[in-house]
Amino acid sequence: MKRHLIFLAALMALSAPAGAQTKAGGISQGMLDQIRGSRKMTASDRALANAIAANSIDNLAKNHANAGLIDTYFSVETPKQSITDQQQSGRCWMFSGMNVLRAAFAKRTDSLRVDFSQAYLFFYDQLEKANLFLQGVIETAGKPIDDTRVQFFFKNPINDGGTFCGVADLADKYGLVPKEVMPETYSSDNTAQMARLVASKLREYGLDLRRMVAEGKPEKDIEAEKTRMLGTVYHILVLTIGEPPSSFSYAFKTDKGRTVGAAKTYTPLEFFKEVVGGPINGTFIMAMNDPRRPYYKTYEVEYDRHTYDGHNWKYINLPMDDIEQMAIASLKDGRKLYSSYDVGKFLDRTRGYADTANYDYASLMGTTFGMDKAERISTYDSGSTHAMTLTAVDLDADGKARKWKVENSWGDWSQQNGYLIMTDNWFREFMFRLVVNKKYVPAKILKLSEQEPVMVMPEDPLFAADR
Repeated sequence: MKRHLIFLAALMALSAPAGAQTKAGGISQGMLDQIRGSRKMTASDRALANAIAANSIDNLAKNHANAGLIDTYFSVETPKQSITDQQQSGRCWMFSGMNVLRAAFAKRTDSLRVDFSQAYLFFYDQLEKANLFLQGVIETAGKPIDDTRVQFFFKNPINDGGTFCGVADLADKYGLVPKEVMPETYSSDNTAQMARLVASKLREYGLDLRRMVAEGKPEKDIEAEKTRMLGTVYHILVLTIGEPPSSFSYAFKTDKGRTVGAAKTYTPLEFFKEVVGGPINGTFIMAMNDPRRPYYKTYEVEYDRHTYDGHNWKYINLPMDDIEQMAIASLKDGRKLYSSYDVGKFLDRTRGYADTANYDYASLMGTTFGMDKAERISTYDSGSTHAMTLTAVDLDADGKARKWKVENSWGDWSQQNGYLIMTDNWFREFMFRLVVNKKYVPAKILKLSEQEPVMVMPEDPLFAADR
């Protein structure tokens, strides 16, 4: 009897139409018929389909009513400085952070200028992240390889993204050097190939360390092996980025390029102290706007930092009104700010202009895109992707922001000569992080920022690294 039933089932399967699926939840033939018939193609639809087949969606969705001259006047603007270019790397967080530091130095000295070496700090960023991975593997070695935390480390053993916390921890620990002392290399400008090699080596080392822990090797032996592994990583970084100097000779220059005084010999930490004045940590707060969570609470991202002995990313969640007021106070005092955005949304790259009215995707596609900021974050539709330096704001008669201006790190490429202009409406929808010197933070917010933080996981959609 059983054989007869099996034969019958096999026969029915053979006689079913090719590709037929009957599992609940799949697209059945009846459902497909309904989908096909839900909207009939009109003559206008056919014309649109022909246009979209041969053109960029953004070009067709561009709102030409919003394509007029851009108002470039700003009532509050910090002094301009040279535009940088992160090339094919994810180091926007470092470029923006250093833009803030060099602007502060120029303000303090009135006429002196300095450009910092991104390659120097990036070298130690990569070395520290390698150690962070290896130490994380050691500490989670008792968990199975498919554990969420173990996967967090092995999935991304190293990367070139980050936040301002990385600039603070790395510069406080290793100092800074001028750009001419350690210039960029191909691999610092184009990080992908180097990162793939280092990541592959780290994953191999991670498995070795897990085996050592499983075999009950002494902690001192594991630490010695980790140090040996980091020696190999250091060698790869020297070959690709160059070896960081332990000392150098440097003479400062004015904004006109004139050398001031005789050259002096510095260590990176001595140079850092002279140009920055002291530790960066403790001088700022990081604010975020995350409408999914309660405001006026502090959040810390577990396991997300640049150095093992450094600081996790920590933010106080604030409404945009509070964030804007702190930004305005800083800019009025001539201080630029580190800030980050979902820069790809509604950005007219040619004009260097970000406005929610730039593109009308709804009319082109015949549907709406109705999620608000909280819903976009929750569904991974939006989040912080890129750091830029906030440099200017245009205020109305009531002191409210009309538009903002940022110094970007994509080179001098757009109609705004390397800057981006953004409307306040866009700023409120797609701005996420702001680093503010404590001098410009209201006492109430400053006190709240010191509360015990709520720990959140690095997989949270809003806590990806700025790139």
